[in-house]
Amino acid sequence: MRHILENGKTVTIPDKELEKLQKALDLSLEESIDLWLEDHEYQENEEQNELDEKAKKCKIDHNISKQGNKKPKTVHVSDEKKTLFKEISNFLDDFCENYGAEMAILKENKLFSLKIGEKTFKIDIIEQRPPKKAEDI
Repeated sequence: MRHILENGKTVTIPDKELEKLQKALDLSLEESIDLWLEDHEYQENEEQNELDEKAKKCKIDHNISKQGNKKPKTVHVSDEKKTLFKEISNFLDDFCENYGAEMAILKENKLFSLKIGEKTFKIDIIEQRPPKKAEDI
């Protein structure tokens, strides 16, 4: 269906959309045409404009600002991992003395960096959790 606007511009409105609006909202043909034109911003609806203004004034926070106040993560390191880290550290110290390499601890009980000549190596110690049992799932 073709509709001529107040400014003289012609708009083509799909008949199926008008029929849908009429059936779904129980509107007359004129009401469905007006609604379609308002939805597609060819006409203004004062009630809708008021609702839009109210919505713009309403700010939703979603507690984003409060997320920075989380308590710090506590990392539990087992005694076995501490012992292993210490032993590897001792070994790497001896290795560096004998071969002229450099060692740095990047993260305590976790990560070493080793530089031998021009090459850099990282050694990461990862303790795996025991697998979950089927009855725990």
